[in-house]
Amino acid sequence: MPHRGVTYEQVKEWALALPGTAEVFVQDWGHPTLRVNNKMFASGSPGSPTVSVKASTEDQAELVAADPKTYSIAPYVGRYGWVRVQLSRADPGELRELIVEAWRRTAPKRLAATFDPAHGD
Repeated sequence: MPHRGVTYEQVKEWALALPGTAEVFVQDWGHPTLRVNNKMFASGSPGSPTVSVKASTEDQAELVAADPKTYSIAPYVGRYGWVRVQLSRADPGELRELIVEAWRRTAPKRLAATFDPAHGD
């Protein structure tokens, strides 16, 4: 069985490796967000058992249906397609893809076009 489980630090590392990404602490929420061009595409915090990731409503429905113990509809922003991911249950490769797709969905088109995931490591 492949290793499952991811930490927020790993998610942050993957996100910050993407062009134009920054971690921005939101005082009112009490935790950091991951943003590109100052637009949020993921959020979580060190020590938290979950992260929320921007997805399409279609992807959200597929993820939740396929693995409801790992993926759920995120509070507050779930109606926009965001998913909450249980980090201890997440498959690292699948979550990394989800982070890259969330970044692509949020990044300016020109910036997204410059990123080649084969050379992104």
